[in-house]
Amino acid sequence: MRTPIHSRNSPTALLVLGTILGAVVGCHEPKGKKEIDMAERTGLITFKGGPLTLVGNEAKIGRKAPEAELVANDLSVVKLSALCRGKVCIITSVPSLDTPVCDMETRRFNEEAGKLGQDVVVLTVSRDLPFAQKRWCGAAGVKNVQTLSDYREAAFGKAYGVLIKELRLLARAVFVLDKQGVIRYVELVKEVASEPNYGAALTAAKELL
Repeated sequence: MRTPIHSRNSPTALLVLGTILGAVVGCHEPKGKKEIDMAERTGLITFKGGPLTLVGNEAKIGRKAPEAELVANDLSVVKLSALCRGKVCIITSVPSLDTPVCDMETRRFNEEAGKLGQDVVVLTVSRDLPFAQKRWCGAAGVKNVQTLSDYREAAFGKAYGVLIKELRLLARAVFVLDKQGVIRYVELVKEVASEPNYGAALTAAKELL
């Protein structure tokens, strides 16, 4: 029987998803002294009104975008700087492509990416396994957005300050980088279950062309 959308998007559903993903990737993600010493930020995001904690320093406008290694759908390891080099880069982070809001968001950015031209790349980062991302892209017909997995060490989540401590998933956020790799726009979506401001992000990207 197909699970109703409201159930898949419930607080329990995301908590269960976080637990499952935590178990799957736990062996790849030792919590050593480096992470223990990382900044923790509170009061910035909620899920269904419940407060959550973010791990990592804030990625601020005007600063060089942090580097992070991610895993592509073909299991190759890629660097963000290589993917974004010489391009205006829209990076979205989402909790999981297998949830309705993330599904809608990534489909929307895929549609918009087709209109932005060759000087803009759109990347979506989640902690879903690469196999799951590849399956989702195929089923959704997504070809203009490249999905990348942060499942190994949550390197992106920590570098950009969007790793949710309680769930071990990524917060919903949008970063726009200029062609020199400097952050020019950031939206950290206050409520994880809400969609981002598409118009503002797209306008920020177009102004950098």
